[in-house]
This record gives sequence, structure tokens and C-alpha cells, in this order.
Amino acid sequence: MNTTHSNHASHHHGPQGHAHRLEPVVDPVCGMRVDPADAAATAEHEGHSYSFCSQRCAAKFRSSPSTYAGPSRLGASHPRERSNVAGGHETSGVHRPARADVEGGYVCPMHPEVRQPGPGACPKCGMALEVAVQAPPKTAVEYTCPMHPEIVRPEPGSCPICGMALEPREVALDEANPELIDMQRRFVVSTALTVPLFVLAMADMIPGRPLTELVPPAALPWVQLVLATPVVLWGGAPFFERAWASVRNRSLNMFTLIGLGTGVAYVFSLVATLAPGLLPAAFRGHHGTAEVYFEAAAVITTLVLLGQVLELRARSRTGAALRALLGLAPKTARRVRDGREEDVPIDEVQPGDVLRVRPGEKVPVDGRVLEGASAVDESMITGEPVPVEKEAGSPLTAGTINGTGGLLMRAERVGKDTLLSQIVRMVGEAQRTRAPIQRLADLVAAYFVPAVLVVAAGTFVAWAALGPEPRLAYALVNAVAVLIIACPCALGLATPMAIMVGTGRGATVGVLVKSAEALETMEKVDVLVVDKTGTLTEGKPRVDTVLPGASLGELELLRFAASLEVGSEHPLAAAIVSAAAERGVNVEKASGFASLTGRGVEGDVGGRKVALGNERLLRERGWDPGELLARVEGLRGDGQTVVYVVVDGVVEGAVGVIDPVKPTSAEAVRELKREGVRVVMLTGDGRTNAEAVAKRVGIDEVHADVLPDGKEEVVRSLRDAGHVVAMAGDGVNDAPALARADVGVAMGTGTDVAIESAGMTLVKGDLNGLLRARRLSRVTMRTIRQNLFLAFVYNVLGVPIAAGALYPFFHVLLSPMLAAAAMSLSSVSVIVNSLRLRRARI
Repeated sequence: MNTTHSNHASHHHGPQGHAHRLEPVVDPVCGMRVDPADAAATAEHEGHSYSFCSQRCAAKFRSSPSTYAGPSRLGASHPRERSNVAGGHETSGVHRPARADVEGGYVCPMHPEVRQPGPGACPKCGMALEVAVQAPPKTAVEYTCPMHPEIVRPEPGSCPICGMALEPREVALDEANPELIDMQRRFVVSTALTVPLFVLAMADMIPGRPLTELVPPAALPWVQLVLATPVVLWGGAPFFERAWASVRNRSLNMFTLIGLGTGVAYVFSLVATLAPGLLPAAFRGHHGTAEVYFEAAAVITTLVLLGQVLELRARSRTGAALRALLGLAPKTARRVRDGREEDVPIDEVQPGDVLRVRPGEKVPVDGRVLEGASAVDESMITGEPVPVEKEAGSPLTAGTINGTGGLLMRAERVGKDTLLSQIVRMVGEAQRTRAPIQRLADLVAAYFVPAVLVVAAGTFVAWAALGPEPRLAYALVNAVAVLIIACPCALGLATPMAIMVGTGRGATVGVLVKSAEALETMEKVDVLVVDKTGTLTEGKPRVDTVLPGASLGELELLRFAASLEVGSEHPLAAAIVSAAAERGVNVEKASGFASLTGRGVEGDVGGRKVALGNERLLRERGWDPGELLARVEGLRGDGQTVVYVVVDGVVEGAVGVIDPVKPTSAEAVRELKREGVRVVMLTGDGRTNAEAVAKRVGIDEVHADVLPDGKEEVVRSLRDAGHVVAMAGDGVNDAPALARADVGVAMGTGTDVAIESAGMTLVKGDLNGLLRARRLSRVTMRTIRQNLFLAFVYNVLGVPIAAGALYPFFHVLLSPMLAAAAMSLSSVSVIVNSLRLRRARI
């Protein structure tokens, strides 16, 4: 059988062996039947050939072949082909769609609400109905571990290596986090049950023992059992699952300790409640009941749930950065075809389509201007506040904002190929390379867990073989004491408690910490990469210099310039008008205003011809700046953007506009250098302006004219060279570099995307906050190390005592009750030590 056409255009032979013509096949894009011999276009994909009814369908297929190719799109198995075969013989219309059973039916192009199963005319406007194009099927969502990207699963779950919740590889705008919702529900229910359980467990310690009459001592264990069981078995179910997975996969982690500690405490208490006779009399209270540790198991479970909620919320903010980026792209585009304009979903735009971008709209896809002229705000890409003039042939980028002129453009890159989508992908990939701050505790746990198991097993064996009667009971109780005192409650609190208090302290001094790993890493930073506009500078142009010529004074020159620009929305124009208002200059509206794309503007002011523009405009008109040229070069050397003022064909002066350097930038750079931090400027602005700003603030290393992917590449190369890199920026164009850096630092005055992508945000938007962030990191990490020491010192001292090391000499045993008290004491010490951060000097 010849299978050249995989959409089943196969040769077949009659009884005499004569070859018949090829059977009609299904166009995999629109569903029409096509005679392969008359196909408008063909395409190859994965060894198969496909035929199409039109070049448009072929273009759609080539742009995303995996969307349309597949068994369901081929041959007689496709429902559209079956609908074209009636009674075993073919229909004659090769390019006609099926009359019925077409997926989506037929729809009116002008009234999309009019839809019917077969062809016909629209009852509203009379236009012929068209086949409703079906949306491409959603790509299957894949989930991966942020710590181990090699782990990929088709559904949510936990990582078999570290136990972290898996997250989607691709972020959607309306995506919810089912793991966070589930953990929040478990935490709320567990907290409601744990609080009364803890109060009941402490009943004997309350003066006057008021709860004794309410709950008799004999019934107390049973009440605690009822309260603790849902918390441990339902609230802690995910932890037991992850603990079992860690054992099954031979990758012990924190969840191994959590499952072991809470499980042993609960099971021991269950035995003590249901069968207290199995335990020695020495471990029974004055009421004849054994001590139970339901509250320990429940409290541990609830605290661990709180930690999971906090972690998942932080990771949701990471996803929010990507969703904010995706939200910059418009949802529809205005397509121009056959003299008709229509708004279509952005997913339907193909390379080569002609699109109209009206004033104030976002550019839908990457492409080039065909007709029209306008100024486009590209600050999301370049970070620069000054819009870029666009004319025929100029490139356009998806998500940028058109100014006051209309544009006709041709689409070149759509979907995942646009620069905006590439930024989203880079941010996502960079964020998944980060390690959580718990890695030290997990590393210790990898050795600590086997050690505790060995000690507990050794304790049981030793007491069962050598202990006094009843040996097995003593063996069980001491082994349980070892496991309870080794419970990871304090270990689990050591890091998150310090982080919570430290981040709260940071907020009081204007440092918002978005991720714990950023706070951990900041103290190790040895290279700081800073954006220029909005980070070192204000990001708001203002007039710095007015250079009058021989004929006009400074105020008169400013009056002509402001009068011509008063109706413009251009940031340079706004700066000139604002400067005139500040100096009390009376401004009149110009007549005959005209915008000269890429050169300037002109019009009539008070009966005189006035023009504002750059050197290109002067060259075109033959206007000589004379001795003014040398003075203008000096302004450019200071980083100013210069606009010439021409009155009645004579260059009368120039206006210098500058983005002012923040007053604190130079001081902060000096202090960072004093601390041994190498400071690098990274900007999309031109080299002349960049070097002028760098000179003012004391930065020696400058990378200018850098686009977002270039910024990310510079940060990557610095990290590859072994440096710990912090990136400070404020724009969408900085997002990939912020995510790629070891620590991303956003200015609070910047864009939401930059703030969401960064691990830290400086509320006041100046680099002095970076110095405070470094001090905060140092004091917080010192507290975390102290907490880890406090968490383990009780285990190091308590585990041997719980195992019975003192019994041969002093006949002293550490009962499970005292083990639980020691465990609680270690947790209290960690909490108290962490609270000291509230008074730390930052």
C-alpha cells in the first residue's frame, strides 16, 4: 500500500488491477475534503504528507503542526471524512465541507452568535455562513519539580526526590494552585482542632485546674484521641504519603522526619489510650492512665501545614510574575483582509496577516509597520521612558503601546515566537533553577534520619536483651522516647520562623522580601548589576538646560518650545511644558501643528514658524546650528537629550532634557564598593547617556544598548564565572535578568512584573535600601544558624539520655513525656531567638 499521503490519499486498485485516482483526503486544519492531485499546498511532518485546500490552511499547519497532526486528523478515522462518504461512495464536491456533523458547525462572520450545524445564510445579514474554526486542543499540562526539573509528571503531585509539590511547566493566566487550596483547607481545620487539644493537654498546669470538672482525667485521653485523629490522619496525610515515598525512593528528607515523628507520637498515644496495660506501671499517672502525646502529634502536623501554606504562597507569587507578563499581551487583534476589518482572537493571527493598531492600543504580535506613523511606548522592552518613533519598515513588538497615530502592520512572529513570550519562558526557566532555603535542613536530615532510626532500633534491641523486666515494655517506651525527642518540630521551625520575623523587620525599613532564598543569598552577593533608568535615575525626564542663541532670551525660547509642544503627549514634550509652567512662562497653543516622524514637530506660534527637532531635521532643512553645535555636544556628554528650537528658519537655541540621577545613588554605590561589591550598569539606553550617568554615580563597568535577552545573558555569564549576582531593576525588560540572578531586587516605584519577578523589593526605590537588605540578610542568616544549633543540641543531648545512657549509672530514664517537653523546649528556644530579630538594627 502506498502511504505517501498520511491523510489517507492511498492508491487502490480495482479487480483488473487498474489504478484509480487518489481518494479525497481531509484538510487537517479546516476539515474540508481535498483531492491530493489538486491540493493548493502540501506539507511534511514526521514522515507524513498532508494536503490542504488553501495556502492559509497550510500556513496554519506549518506554524504549529503538532496542533493539527495526529491519528484523529488522518484518513477515514476522522469524523469529517466519514461525513463526506455517503452510502459507500464519494461526494462530488472536493473542496466542500460536510453539510452536517462539522465540529463547531457553521457561523456567520459578522454575527458569531448565529451558529447552525449545516451551511446556509445568516438570518440577520444574509451573508453566507462559514465553517466555525475550532480552537486548537489544549496542550497537555506537564508538572515539574522546581528543585529537580528532570522530574516531569502528567498530573499534580509531589517530587519523589525532595517531596516538594510539583508545579506546571507552562503558566496560564487563570491558573489556580490546587495544592495551596488543599493545604489551606487542611491547615484551617487542623488549627481549629489543635487549639482545644493543646489546652486540654495542659489542663494540669492551669491554676485551680478548672478543666478537671469539665473533662474527668479518665476521659481526657479519649477526648484528645477524638480531636487529634482528624488532624494527624487527615491533615497530615500528605506528609505521610511523602514520607513513605521518600522511603520507597530511598531519598530521605524532611518529610521522612515529619511522618516518623508524628506517626510514632500518635501510635504510642493510641496504644496508651486503648491498651495501657502494655505499658509499665511506672509510666502511668496518679489516675492509673498512661501519658499520651496526641497534642505533640497534632501541633507538629499543624505547624508543618502552616509552613507548607507559606511556601506555596511564595511559589504562587512566582507564578503571578509570569501571569502578569502574559497579561501584557492583548487578547484580540484587528485583522485586515479583502478590504474588511474584523477583531479576531490573538491565537488566530498567523505570520503574514495584516493588522491594524489603533491609537492607544497594544501591539498584538511582533511585526513591521506597513503604513502610518506614530510614537510607540516600548518601555516594557527597553526600560526607557521616551516613546520610539515608528514609520513604514519599523519593527514592532507585542505588548508595546501605540501612541496617537494609527498603524498598519504585518505580523511576523506570533504565539510563542514573540519577544514577550520568550521573556515569559526565560523568567520561568530561571525561576525553576533556584534552590529553597530548606536545603541545609534537608541535607542534615538525610543523615540525621538514618542515625535516629539506628539509635531507636539499637535502643529497642539493647533493652529487650539486657533491660530489667518487663524488657519488651521498657524497650518499646525508650525507643518511642528516642523517636519523640528526635521529632523535627524545632528543625522545621528553625528556618521559617526566622524568615517570618526577619521579613517583618525588613518591611519596617522598606525592604520587602518575596522569597526566603533571596534573603539567604543576599549576604553572599559579590556582584551587583543595576539598571539605569528608574533604578539609578528617576525615570522621569525633565528640562535641565536651556541654551538660547543670540536673538532670543531663555524664557522666550522656552515659550516657543512649550507652545508648540503643549498639545503633545510625548514625555519630552511634557518635560518642556512642565519647565515652562515652573518658570511662569505664558504658553499659547500652536496652529498648523505637524509631527515629523523621527525628526521632530513644527507649527505656527504667534504668527511665526517654529520647529523643534533633532540634527536629522536640521540637515534635511539645511538649517545651520553654528556655534551652538559645540555647546550641544557638551550637553550630550552629560547624558542630556537635546532638542533644537528653530524660529522662522533660524536655529535660535536648544533645550536639554535629562533623566535626573537619584540623590542616593552615588552614596549607595560608594558604600557597596566599600563592602567589596563589584557594581555593573546594564541598560538598554545608548552608550553616551549610560556612561554619563555611570560617571556621576561612580560606576566603572557599563553595558549599554542591551535588550532583555542580552541582560539575562550578562547575568548568566557572571554567575557562570562563579560570582553571586544581585540584579536591581524596575522594568518589564529587567524581568528575565531579575529571575536569572541569584537575587533579584526590584524598585518599589517600578512595574508590577519586575516586582513579582524579584526576590526583594525596595519600597523607596533607591539603592540605600540594598544596603539595608544586606544587613537584614546577615542578621537573619546568623539567627537561622543559631536556630539550627538550638534545634539539634537537644537531640544531641537528649537522644542518648532517651536511649538509656544514664540508666546504668544513675537509674535515670527519659520518659516520652519528658522527651516531648524537651522537644517543646527546643521549639520555644527557636521561637524566642527568632523574635529577637524584631529589635535588630538594620
